[in-house]
Amino acid sequence: MRVERLFSIEDVNEAAWRTLEPPDFPFFDREFLRALERSRSVGVGSGWSPVYLVCEDEGRALGALCLYLKTDSYGEYIFDWEWARAYQEHGFPYYPKLVSAVPFTPANGPKLLLRPELGGEDRAAVTQALFDAIGALGEEAGVSSSHALFVPEWELEEFSKRGFKIRHSMQFHWCNRGYGDFSDYLSALEGKRRRQVARERRQLAGEGLEIEHLTGEALLPQHAALMYRFYLATLDGKWGVPYLNEAFFSEVFRTMGDRILLILARDALTRHPVAGALNFFKGRTLYGRYWGAENGAGRRNLHFELCYYQAIEFAIARGMTLFEAGAQGEHKLARGFLPTLTYSAHEIQHPAFKRAIEHYIDEERAMLASALKEYARHDPYKNPDKS
Repeated sequence: MRVERLFSIEDVNEAAWRTLEPPDFPFFDREFLRALERSRSVGVGSGWSPVYLVCEDEGRALGALCLYLKTDSYGEYIFDWEWARAYQEHGFPYYPKLVSAVPFTPANGPKLLLRPELGGEDRAAVTQALFDAIGALGEEAGVSSSHALFVPEWELEEFSKRGFKIRHSMQFHWCNRGYGDFSDYLSALEGKRRRQVARERRQLAGEGLEIEHLTGEALLPQHAALMYRFYLATLDGKWGVPYLNEAFFSEVFRTMGDRILLILARDALTRHPVAGALNFFKGRTLYGRYWGAENGAGRRNLHFELCYYQAIEFAIARGMTLFEAGAQGEHKLARGFLPTLTYSAHEIQHPAFKRAIEHYIDEERAMLASALKEYARHDPYKNPDKS
């Protein structure tokens, strides 16, 4: 058994990688990683240099881990800029660092990609081999630290028992409680919130729009170009950084149409597209990623309709159990998205900085626990599950 370092997804055997792709997480699918590379959204000059650690035994892939050698902290959504500044103020380099994450994607999913049939001692051996490979790569590259972002809860023990400090963050997630349709979801909300959602949808209904769901073969190259324009429009309004380019959107629309949902709003009279929301899905999970509107669109509640309500309808119709609508967004709570802990794992090499950062993480966790208790007082459901 050995772990090989590969520096492009093109260098990884396609059939072998397919056996490792998670069933409910599209962002480690070969097509997505290849789109990032082919569009040069990652690679030279991007701050994200990919290193795929692939554990093999006699040519058979047993497990893998996607790593990036980072020279900045852009596009991670778990913020450590203050850590980097502290290093700089004391004359130490914080970069490069190693990060296991999906670039520009705050989605929760497995980091240890293991063959499903592995069990017991084999699973433990492959996991250990991958962690050993992280350590060896980090030592050779002279990194200050290693990080894994948006780690699922079931993987935390593997990181913590190897010296990684677990950091808590929070997102707002929507869970399907066995709803048959959107009206079932509405009925589960307490009166004030139910009326609010119904009012927002009713107000938008008078704005002269037609909304369609496009996926699979219905997605055309012009839809990719359109979504890229919407993406830029949102960033322009928020002074954001365009991490992704038009080539990325073109590639994923071409190769991942069966895992993409584009929710598109058109003017009912002119048929002109005015706004869109891009989602990815796989298995039981839907992920909201990007949204944009032409010149702000000017329609009341359009963002809520396209990014939340239409996506919830799609998730219910497909029998999906989880909808992650992206980072942040306290306003999601009133619309049925509940605060949910998310996790990251951090291994700091310098002993003094390790102590300071771990102390900071402990304090941050306590503050977040207090915030979660406060959010619980505003649960939007009639009979919230308190377990």
